Parts: sequence; structure tokens; C-alpha cells
Amino acid sequence: MHQHTKKGLASAGVLVALMFASHTPAEAQNFTGVLTQQNDNGRTGQNLRETTLTAQNVKAATFGRVFSYSVDGQIYSQPLYVPNVTIPGKGVHNVVYVETQNDSLYAFDADGLQSAPLWQVSFINPAAGITPVACEVNGKAIIGCSVYPIYGITATPVIDSGSSTIYLITRTNNNGTYFQTLHAIDITNGTEKFGGPVNISGSVPGTGSGSKNGRVSFDPLRDIQRVGLLLLNGTVYIAWAGSPHGWIMGYDSKTLTQTAIFNTTPNASAGGVWQSGNGLAADAGGNIYAASGNALFDANTGGSDYGDTVLKFDSSLNVIDYFTPKDQSCRQTHDLDIGGGGPVIFPPQSGNVPDELLIAGKGGSPCDSPAASPIYLLNQDDMGKYNATQDQDVEEVAGSGIGYLSSFAFWQGATSAAVYAAGQNGTNGNGDTLKMYSVTDGLLSTSPVAQSSNTFPVGATPAISANGNSNGIVWAISRPQALNVMPGTAPAVLYAYNATDMTMLYNSKQALGFTYPLDQGGCAGKFVVPTVAKGRVYVGTQNQLDVYGLVSSRTGPNLLFLNPCWTFPASTVGTPVSQALPLGNNGKSAMTISSIKITGTNSADFTQTNNCPATLRSATKCVVTVTFTASMLGPETAYVTITDSTAGSPHNMYLLGVGK
Repeated sequence: MHQHTKKGLASAGVLVALMFASHTPAEAQNFTGVLTQQNDNGRTGQNLRETTLTAQNVKAATFGRVFSYSVDGQIYSQPLYVPNVTIPGKGVHNVVYVETQNDSLYAFDADGLQSAPLWQVSFINPAAGITPVACEVNGKAIIGCSVYPIYGITATPVIDSGSSTIYLITRTNNNGTYFQTLHAIDITNGTEKFGGPVNISGSVPGTGSGSKNGRVSFDPLRDIQRVGLLLLNGTVYIAWAGSPHGWIMGYDSKTLTQTAIFNTTPNASAGGVWQSGNGLAADAGGNIYAASGNALFDANTGGSDYGDTVLKFDSSLNVIDYFTPKDQSCRQTHDLDIGGGGPVIFPPQSGNVPDELLIAGKGGSPCDSPAASPIYLLNQDDMGKYNATQDQDVEEVAGSGIGYLSSFAFWQGATSAAVYAAGQNGTNGNGDTLKMYSVTDGLLSTSPVAQSSNTFPVGATPAISANGNSNGIVWAISRPQALNVMPGTAPAVLYAYNATDMTMLYNSKQALGFTYPLDQGGCAGKFVVPTVAKGRVYVGTQNQLDVYGLVSSRTGPNLLFLNPCWTFPASTVGTPVSQALPLGNNGKSAMTISSIKITGTNSADFTQTNNCPATLRSATKCVVTVTFTASMLGPETAYVTITDSTAGSPHNMYLLGVGK
């Protein structure tokens, strides 16, 4: 049996960057960090300890992008944040942790006190044949690939602050054998803990797709780990969606041994748990909740297949309750599953049902009339199971036209509570506004009470920052291009709204009279959620981590402006194609450029020439011309890496070429 890359990891090593100086950040009162996807196990999206950012100072004049960190791959997971981490030999830092599809984990100083990572771990070793999982090999697709062109670390990890451990899942190709692997990493230095890592495996009795001898087995190549990890009572829970089945597994957080396993469709196929990346949820009683995708549903007649269902589990992953819509068979037939978003657990509510959860997924014609996806409000203590005549839920509200590839956020303001989400409208996947529904005595308003002035082309999962029940701000990231544009070349746009009335406070595409868009960030990924912590907003993109915060002036030196990524049209192997990419000085004073070079996995097939001077004057630009010559069939990637005098250097432009 081939074992995963413990040997390879030793060869790859832990890459530790030396810091320039030691700083002791001020402690944020009562703020313990952002340790899990959407801030808490209920997945409410709230940071209620944000004392710096307010509706008064989050505006273009005083808030913007302050720096960026370059990374070696696309960021799909939500950045996590821990204050006051002691890094051996380097002092105490507020740290933001970021993972990439190139199977890297970064620990960055969250306040921009240095450009280099505090430490970085690579879980691959290309020289030894250990790489991320490619969508194509020699021009032929080996898996369905909604994350293009490689899979590495996709889901949001989870941090145990008590043991200073971050848990994450990598996907690797070890010389043609595929692995998914659970790592427990020390957040202070990047080393493996608890005897890890361990390869994911498992099987359950069943006769469904891919079964052998009456058992269905986990497939490390085709099962996709997208859902944010859950840490609950000493167990790390992990979920997958894939072409064969949906899986949920539990692993002991100290021994990394498997303690529980569940398959959504042991006697059928599909039923993946993906939730647009939103995490497995848990309530105060230790029960776990997940939503499954399209598949056979027969649990109401004694079967064990749970397609299009919200499931409630105990800690051993035994199903103790569930909710399945009355039109499940229609949803299965037309790919309108309930699992496009993740469950959100409400805080205790007044009214007849104190313990509630909210779920919304895909919807529209022909299953929903009028064509609007239902928002289901469920009773945690009696979820309703399946009723062919009438859904046994607390409430159903008509939501976005074709539903949600996103989840909701919840906030209790000074006078009322509300939930927020952006879905999709129209038969062609047109966007929808970010809508606010009030919550009164545990019931949603039957229509939005406020909504954004702009639309989100593919929807968005928002996050909330507030100081308790005051100064609420709703944050969301817009991907301007359709999901099937892979990987996409448009910059991510960060939006901020007043949480009381959805008035727009800020967006990152404003120019403010500067030569180039002042706060433009990296290229947008899919289903990305912002992280708000101690006056900063962290946005993961395809090529960098963008960091936004308060700025003292908009008149002094600012950020380098660049085209954050470029995808070349498919080209014949051996035939060069070129593209001119601009660099601009977006500041009020001159900046220096010390080097421009090609780096990355396939850097040998990319070349660059440029007319950039050593000193680039204010409000001027130069051009980097990149030429790609494919040496093989399929996708190749590299970066233009620019070392300069602006904040966050070095900067990069992500390049993708495809040989045909």
C-alpha cells in the first residue's frame, strides 16, 4: 500500500521565513479570534467583538485596501485569525492563516508588519512526484473540476485555540496514487502534531454506486472535500461531495483516529455534502447538521438514502432527525437540491419555537411556483421529516428566483434581528441583490425589509461585524463572472453595508479620482467569505490575500495597480501566444521596482519582457508582456512576481495557459 507523503513532507520541509522585527500587538478585549468558518459552529457569520470598524468610518475616504500578501495558489477557504500567537524566536503576533490549492498553509502577520510569512508549510514535493490533484492529465479530464486547474486545500480548516492546532485536509497525487489527508498543525510553527498526518479512508455497508462485496468505499480521487471543518467536543468532523457519494466522518482531535462515518446514499449514488463551502453546523446540545444534494430519498420507507435532506446527527453520526421537502423527487430530477447552502443555527428565539435553523438551496421552475426558491425555517427539536402533502416546517418564505449557492448570516441588532443572503435570479443565472429579512418572535418577514442597490452575479455568503448589538456591518464579496468561467479573470469586489438598512457604505472598485481603481484586489474565486477581525477585513483571491482597513490618508503613497491574473486562450503546443499586462503607480509619489520575474509551477513555459523603469512616477504605468508557449496538453500555471516599494511586496499576477 502506498502511504501518503509523510516521507514526502519530510523532503518538502517546513519553509520558515525570517521576520524583520519583533512586535507585540495590543490585545483585543474579549476577542478570541476567527477560528472556524463563519465565526461559530452555528455558522451565523457574526463577529460581535469588532470595536474598530463602524458605519461612520467604513467609507471610501477612510477605509480601503492597506496591503496584500502573495500566495502560491488560489484561496478558496475562509482566512482564519488568532490574536497574540507566540511564534518561537519571533515574538507575539496577530496571525491570519491562509491555505491554497497548491497545498500550502501560510501564517501571515495580520497587521502587515512584515511582507514575508511568519512561516509557511508546503504539503507537496514535486521533485518526488507529490503534487496537488490536477483536473487534466495530458489534456484528458480525470475528475470533474469546479476548482480549476488543481485541487489542493479547498475547505476552510478549523482551529483549536486551547491546543494551538489547526486541522485541515489536503488532496495530493503521489506518483499516480491519490490521497486525501488530515493534518493537525501547530499554529505557532507549522509542525505536524499528534502523530499525524493520517490518510482518509473508510467504508460502509451498501450496494450503491461503486460498491464491492456489499460495501461502499471512500474514493480519495473523486470525493471532493469542500465543506468547512467542524470541531466539536474533541472531534473533527469532515464532509465530502463527489460523483459516487456524500460522506461525513469524525476523527479524534488528539489521536487522529476515525471515530464515526456516515454515507448519505449507501444504496444509491450522489447526495454530496458540499453546501457551497459553508461548514457543518452544530447546536448548543452537541447535535450536528448537514444538507445533502440530489439523490434518491427513501428513508421514509425504511431505506438508508437521504437525497435532498437536512440531516441532524448525534456525535457518533447517527441520524436522529431530518427534513426533506415534499417535492424532493422533482428537485432530484431537475438538480434543484437543498444542499446548495449550509444550515444556519439561530440563537434562542422568543415565540413558539425557540430552537430554529434556516436552510435554502437551489430552486425555481418547475419545482417552485412562483419561481422562487424556498427559504425553510425548521424546528431543531422536531425537524419535520418527510410529508408528501405539506412540509412540516416552521415557515417557508419565497427567496431568490433560482435559489442559493450561498448561506445566510444572522445578526441581533439593538431593536430587531435579521438574516442576510444573496442568491441568484433568472434562467441564465443572473444575480440577485443582497437581501435582509427581519426576524420577529422566531419568524422571518415574508419579503425582504431592505436590500442592496447592487446585485451579486453568482450570489454571496455575507459576514457580519458588530460591537454586540451596535455598529452592525454586512460584508460580502462579489465574483463578477459566471461560475463556469474558470478560473475567472475579474477582480473580487468587497462590499460593506449598514446592517440596519442595507445602505452601501463602501465597495472596493471605487476610483476616488485616482488614475486606477484605488482598492482593486486579486482575482475572484468561488464562494469566498470575508473574515473581519480587529479592524481588518481579509479577502482570499486567486493570487493573493487582500487586507482592508482604516487608512489615515488617501493622498499619500498607495498601492501598486496591476492586472491580477490572466488566462491565455487555448493554444497549440509549441505555438507562442502573448499578452500585454499593465502595472500602474496608483500613489501620489514615485515608487521603485527592483525586479520582475516569472515564478511558479510551469514557469519554464512563460517568458516576460517589460518597459518598466526602476522608478515609476505617480499616476503612470508600464507594461509587462508575457508570452506562453505550451509544452504539453492541458493547463499550465505561473506568476509574474514584482518586487517593489509599495505595501505587501512582492506582488504577483496569476497566469494560466492551456495547451491543445
